[in-house]
Amino acid sequence: MPERKTKRGAERTPLTGDWDVIVCGASFAGLTVARELNGSGARVLVLDRYEIGERQTSACAAPTAWLEALGLSTSIRQTFSDLVFHTPYAETRMRLPWEFSTFDYPELCGLLWAQCDAEFETAKVEGRTETGLAARNGSGRPIGIETDRGTVSAPLVVDALGWRRVLGDGYQPPDAPLSRGLEVHPPGAGEDLEIWIERRVVPAGYGWSFPAGDELRVGVGSFDPYHHVKDPTVELAERLDLPAEGYQGNWIPHKLRDGVERDVFFCGDSAGHCLPVTAEGIRPAFYFGVACGRELRSVIDGRSSRDAALTRYGSFNDSHRWKYEWMLRVQKVVPKVPPRVLGPALKGMSTDGFVRWSFNHYLNICPPSLAGDPAPVAVPVAA
Repeated sequence: MPERKTKRGAERTPLTGDWDVIVCGASFAGLTVARELNGSGARVLVLDRYEIGERQTSACAAPTAWLEALGLSTSIRQTFSDLVFHTPYAETRMRLPWEFSTFDYPELCGLLWAQCDAEFETAKVEGRTETGLAARNGSGRPIGIETDRGTVSAPLVVDALGWRRVLGDGYQPPDAPLSRGLEVHPPGAGEDLEIWIERRVVPAGYGWSFPAGDELRVGVGSFDPYHHVKDPTVELAERLDLPAEGYQGNWIPHKLRDGVERDVFFCGDSAGHCLPVTAEGIRPAFYFGVACGRELRSVIDGRSSRDAALTRYGSFNDSHRWKYEWMLRVQKVVPKVPPRVLGPALKGMSTDGFVRWSFNHYLNICPPSLAGDPAPVAVPVAA
């Protein structure tokens, strides 16, 4: 088990005070939001119950273009141009139109944090409360954030804490649109990103092996929250002659939620930004983190009010709903496809033309071009 780095006992001193912005959550979404506020002159506080980069909860892979656009290339451990699918009756290799890379989680988080000028405190966010402070010019009345170390406040608050959506209307698994994910990190090496779509691995979902330099990230994800994934993960590792060690896992949201609620901005898994079917959550966390951070900055710079920023960000979030709903429909259909049909179907979809068309459309759900465009975020028009 990894050694916990967060402060404990007497080191956890009381935490109180007022800030211009409070970002709750210091992983992909929260750090990207804070990055967008660098140099704004605002007092920004980032809160997380763990130290930055301490607790990895995913296979840590993303389109290489996103890592390059955010200045995170040195965290890359391995880059891939192919994706290999295993089914009971066929194996399919697809040449991707863009590269995918695995990366080192602590290093990536450190690189994001180095691009911020915010303050950071380890504290468990427990909820919100009303404050008696007067509304600030354009920013609205401050929102109180209750933590296990005390209450802090700010007029601009972001919940990037994950699927629990602590500052809003949360979920209770397993009776919620959540998938299960678990993986192990044995030492080893590989050349391919591999996916197993086999009912004997998991009835509704898939298994994976993502090489990352000197380790392999092998796991199983189930779209059915009632289906436990520890045994299938161990069995997949054993099939690959790997020890099941270095466990990590989490619930994965697979339904888009509102981007704003009661004057709070939601980003990443707290807004259900993880893409259905693929369970890819890192790229959407970057994408919506950039959009959210730019709306906050418009308020800080005096170009907008909090209410207007909330409305714009909420509309930006909602403009992606049809894409998420279509992917969720596909997620529900895939487990129903007969195994004898699935293999040939994937073979048919492996032509260069179809792969280029489908994967580029997939990338454009959360395109990396947003990271390099300093212009205000525009609401996409449905195709």
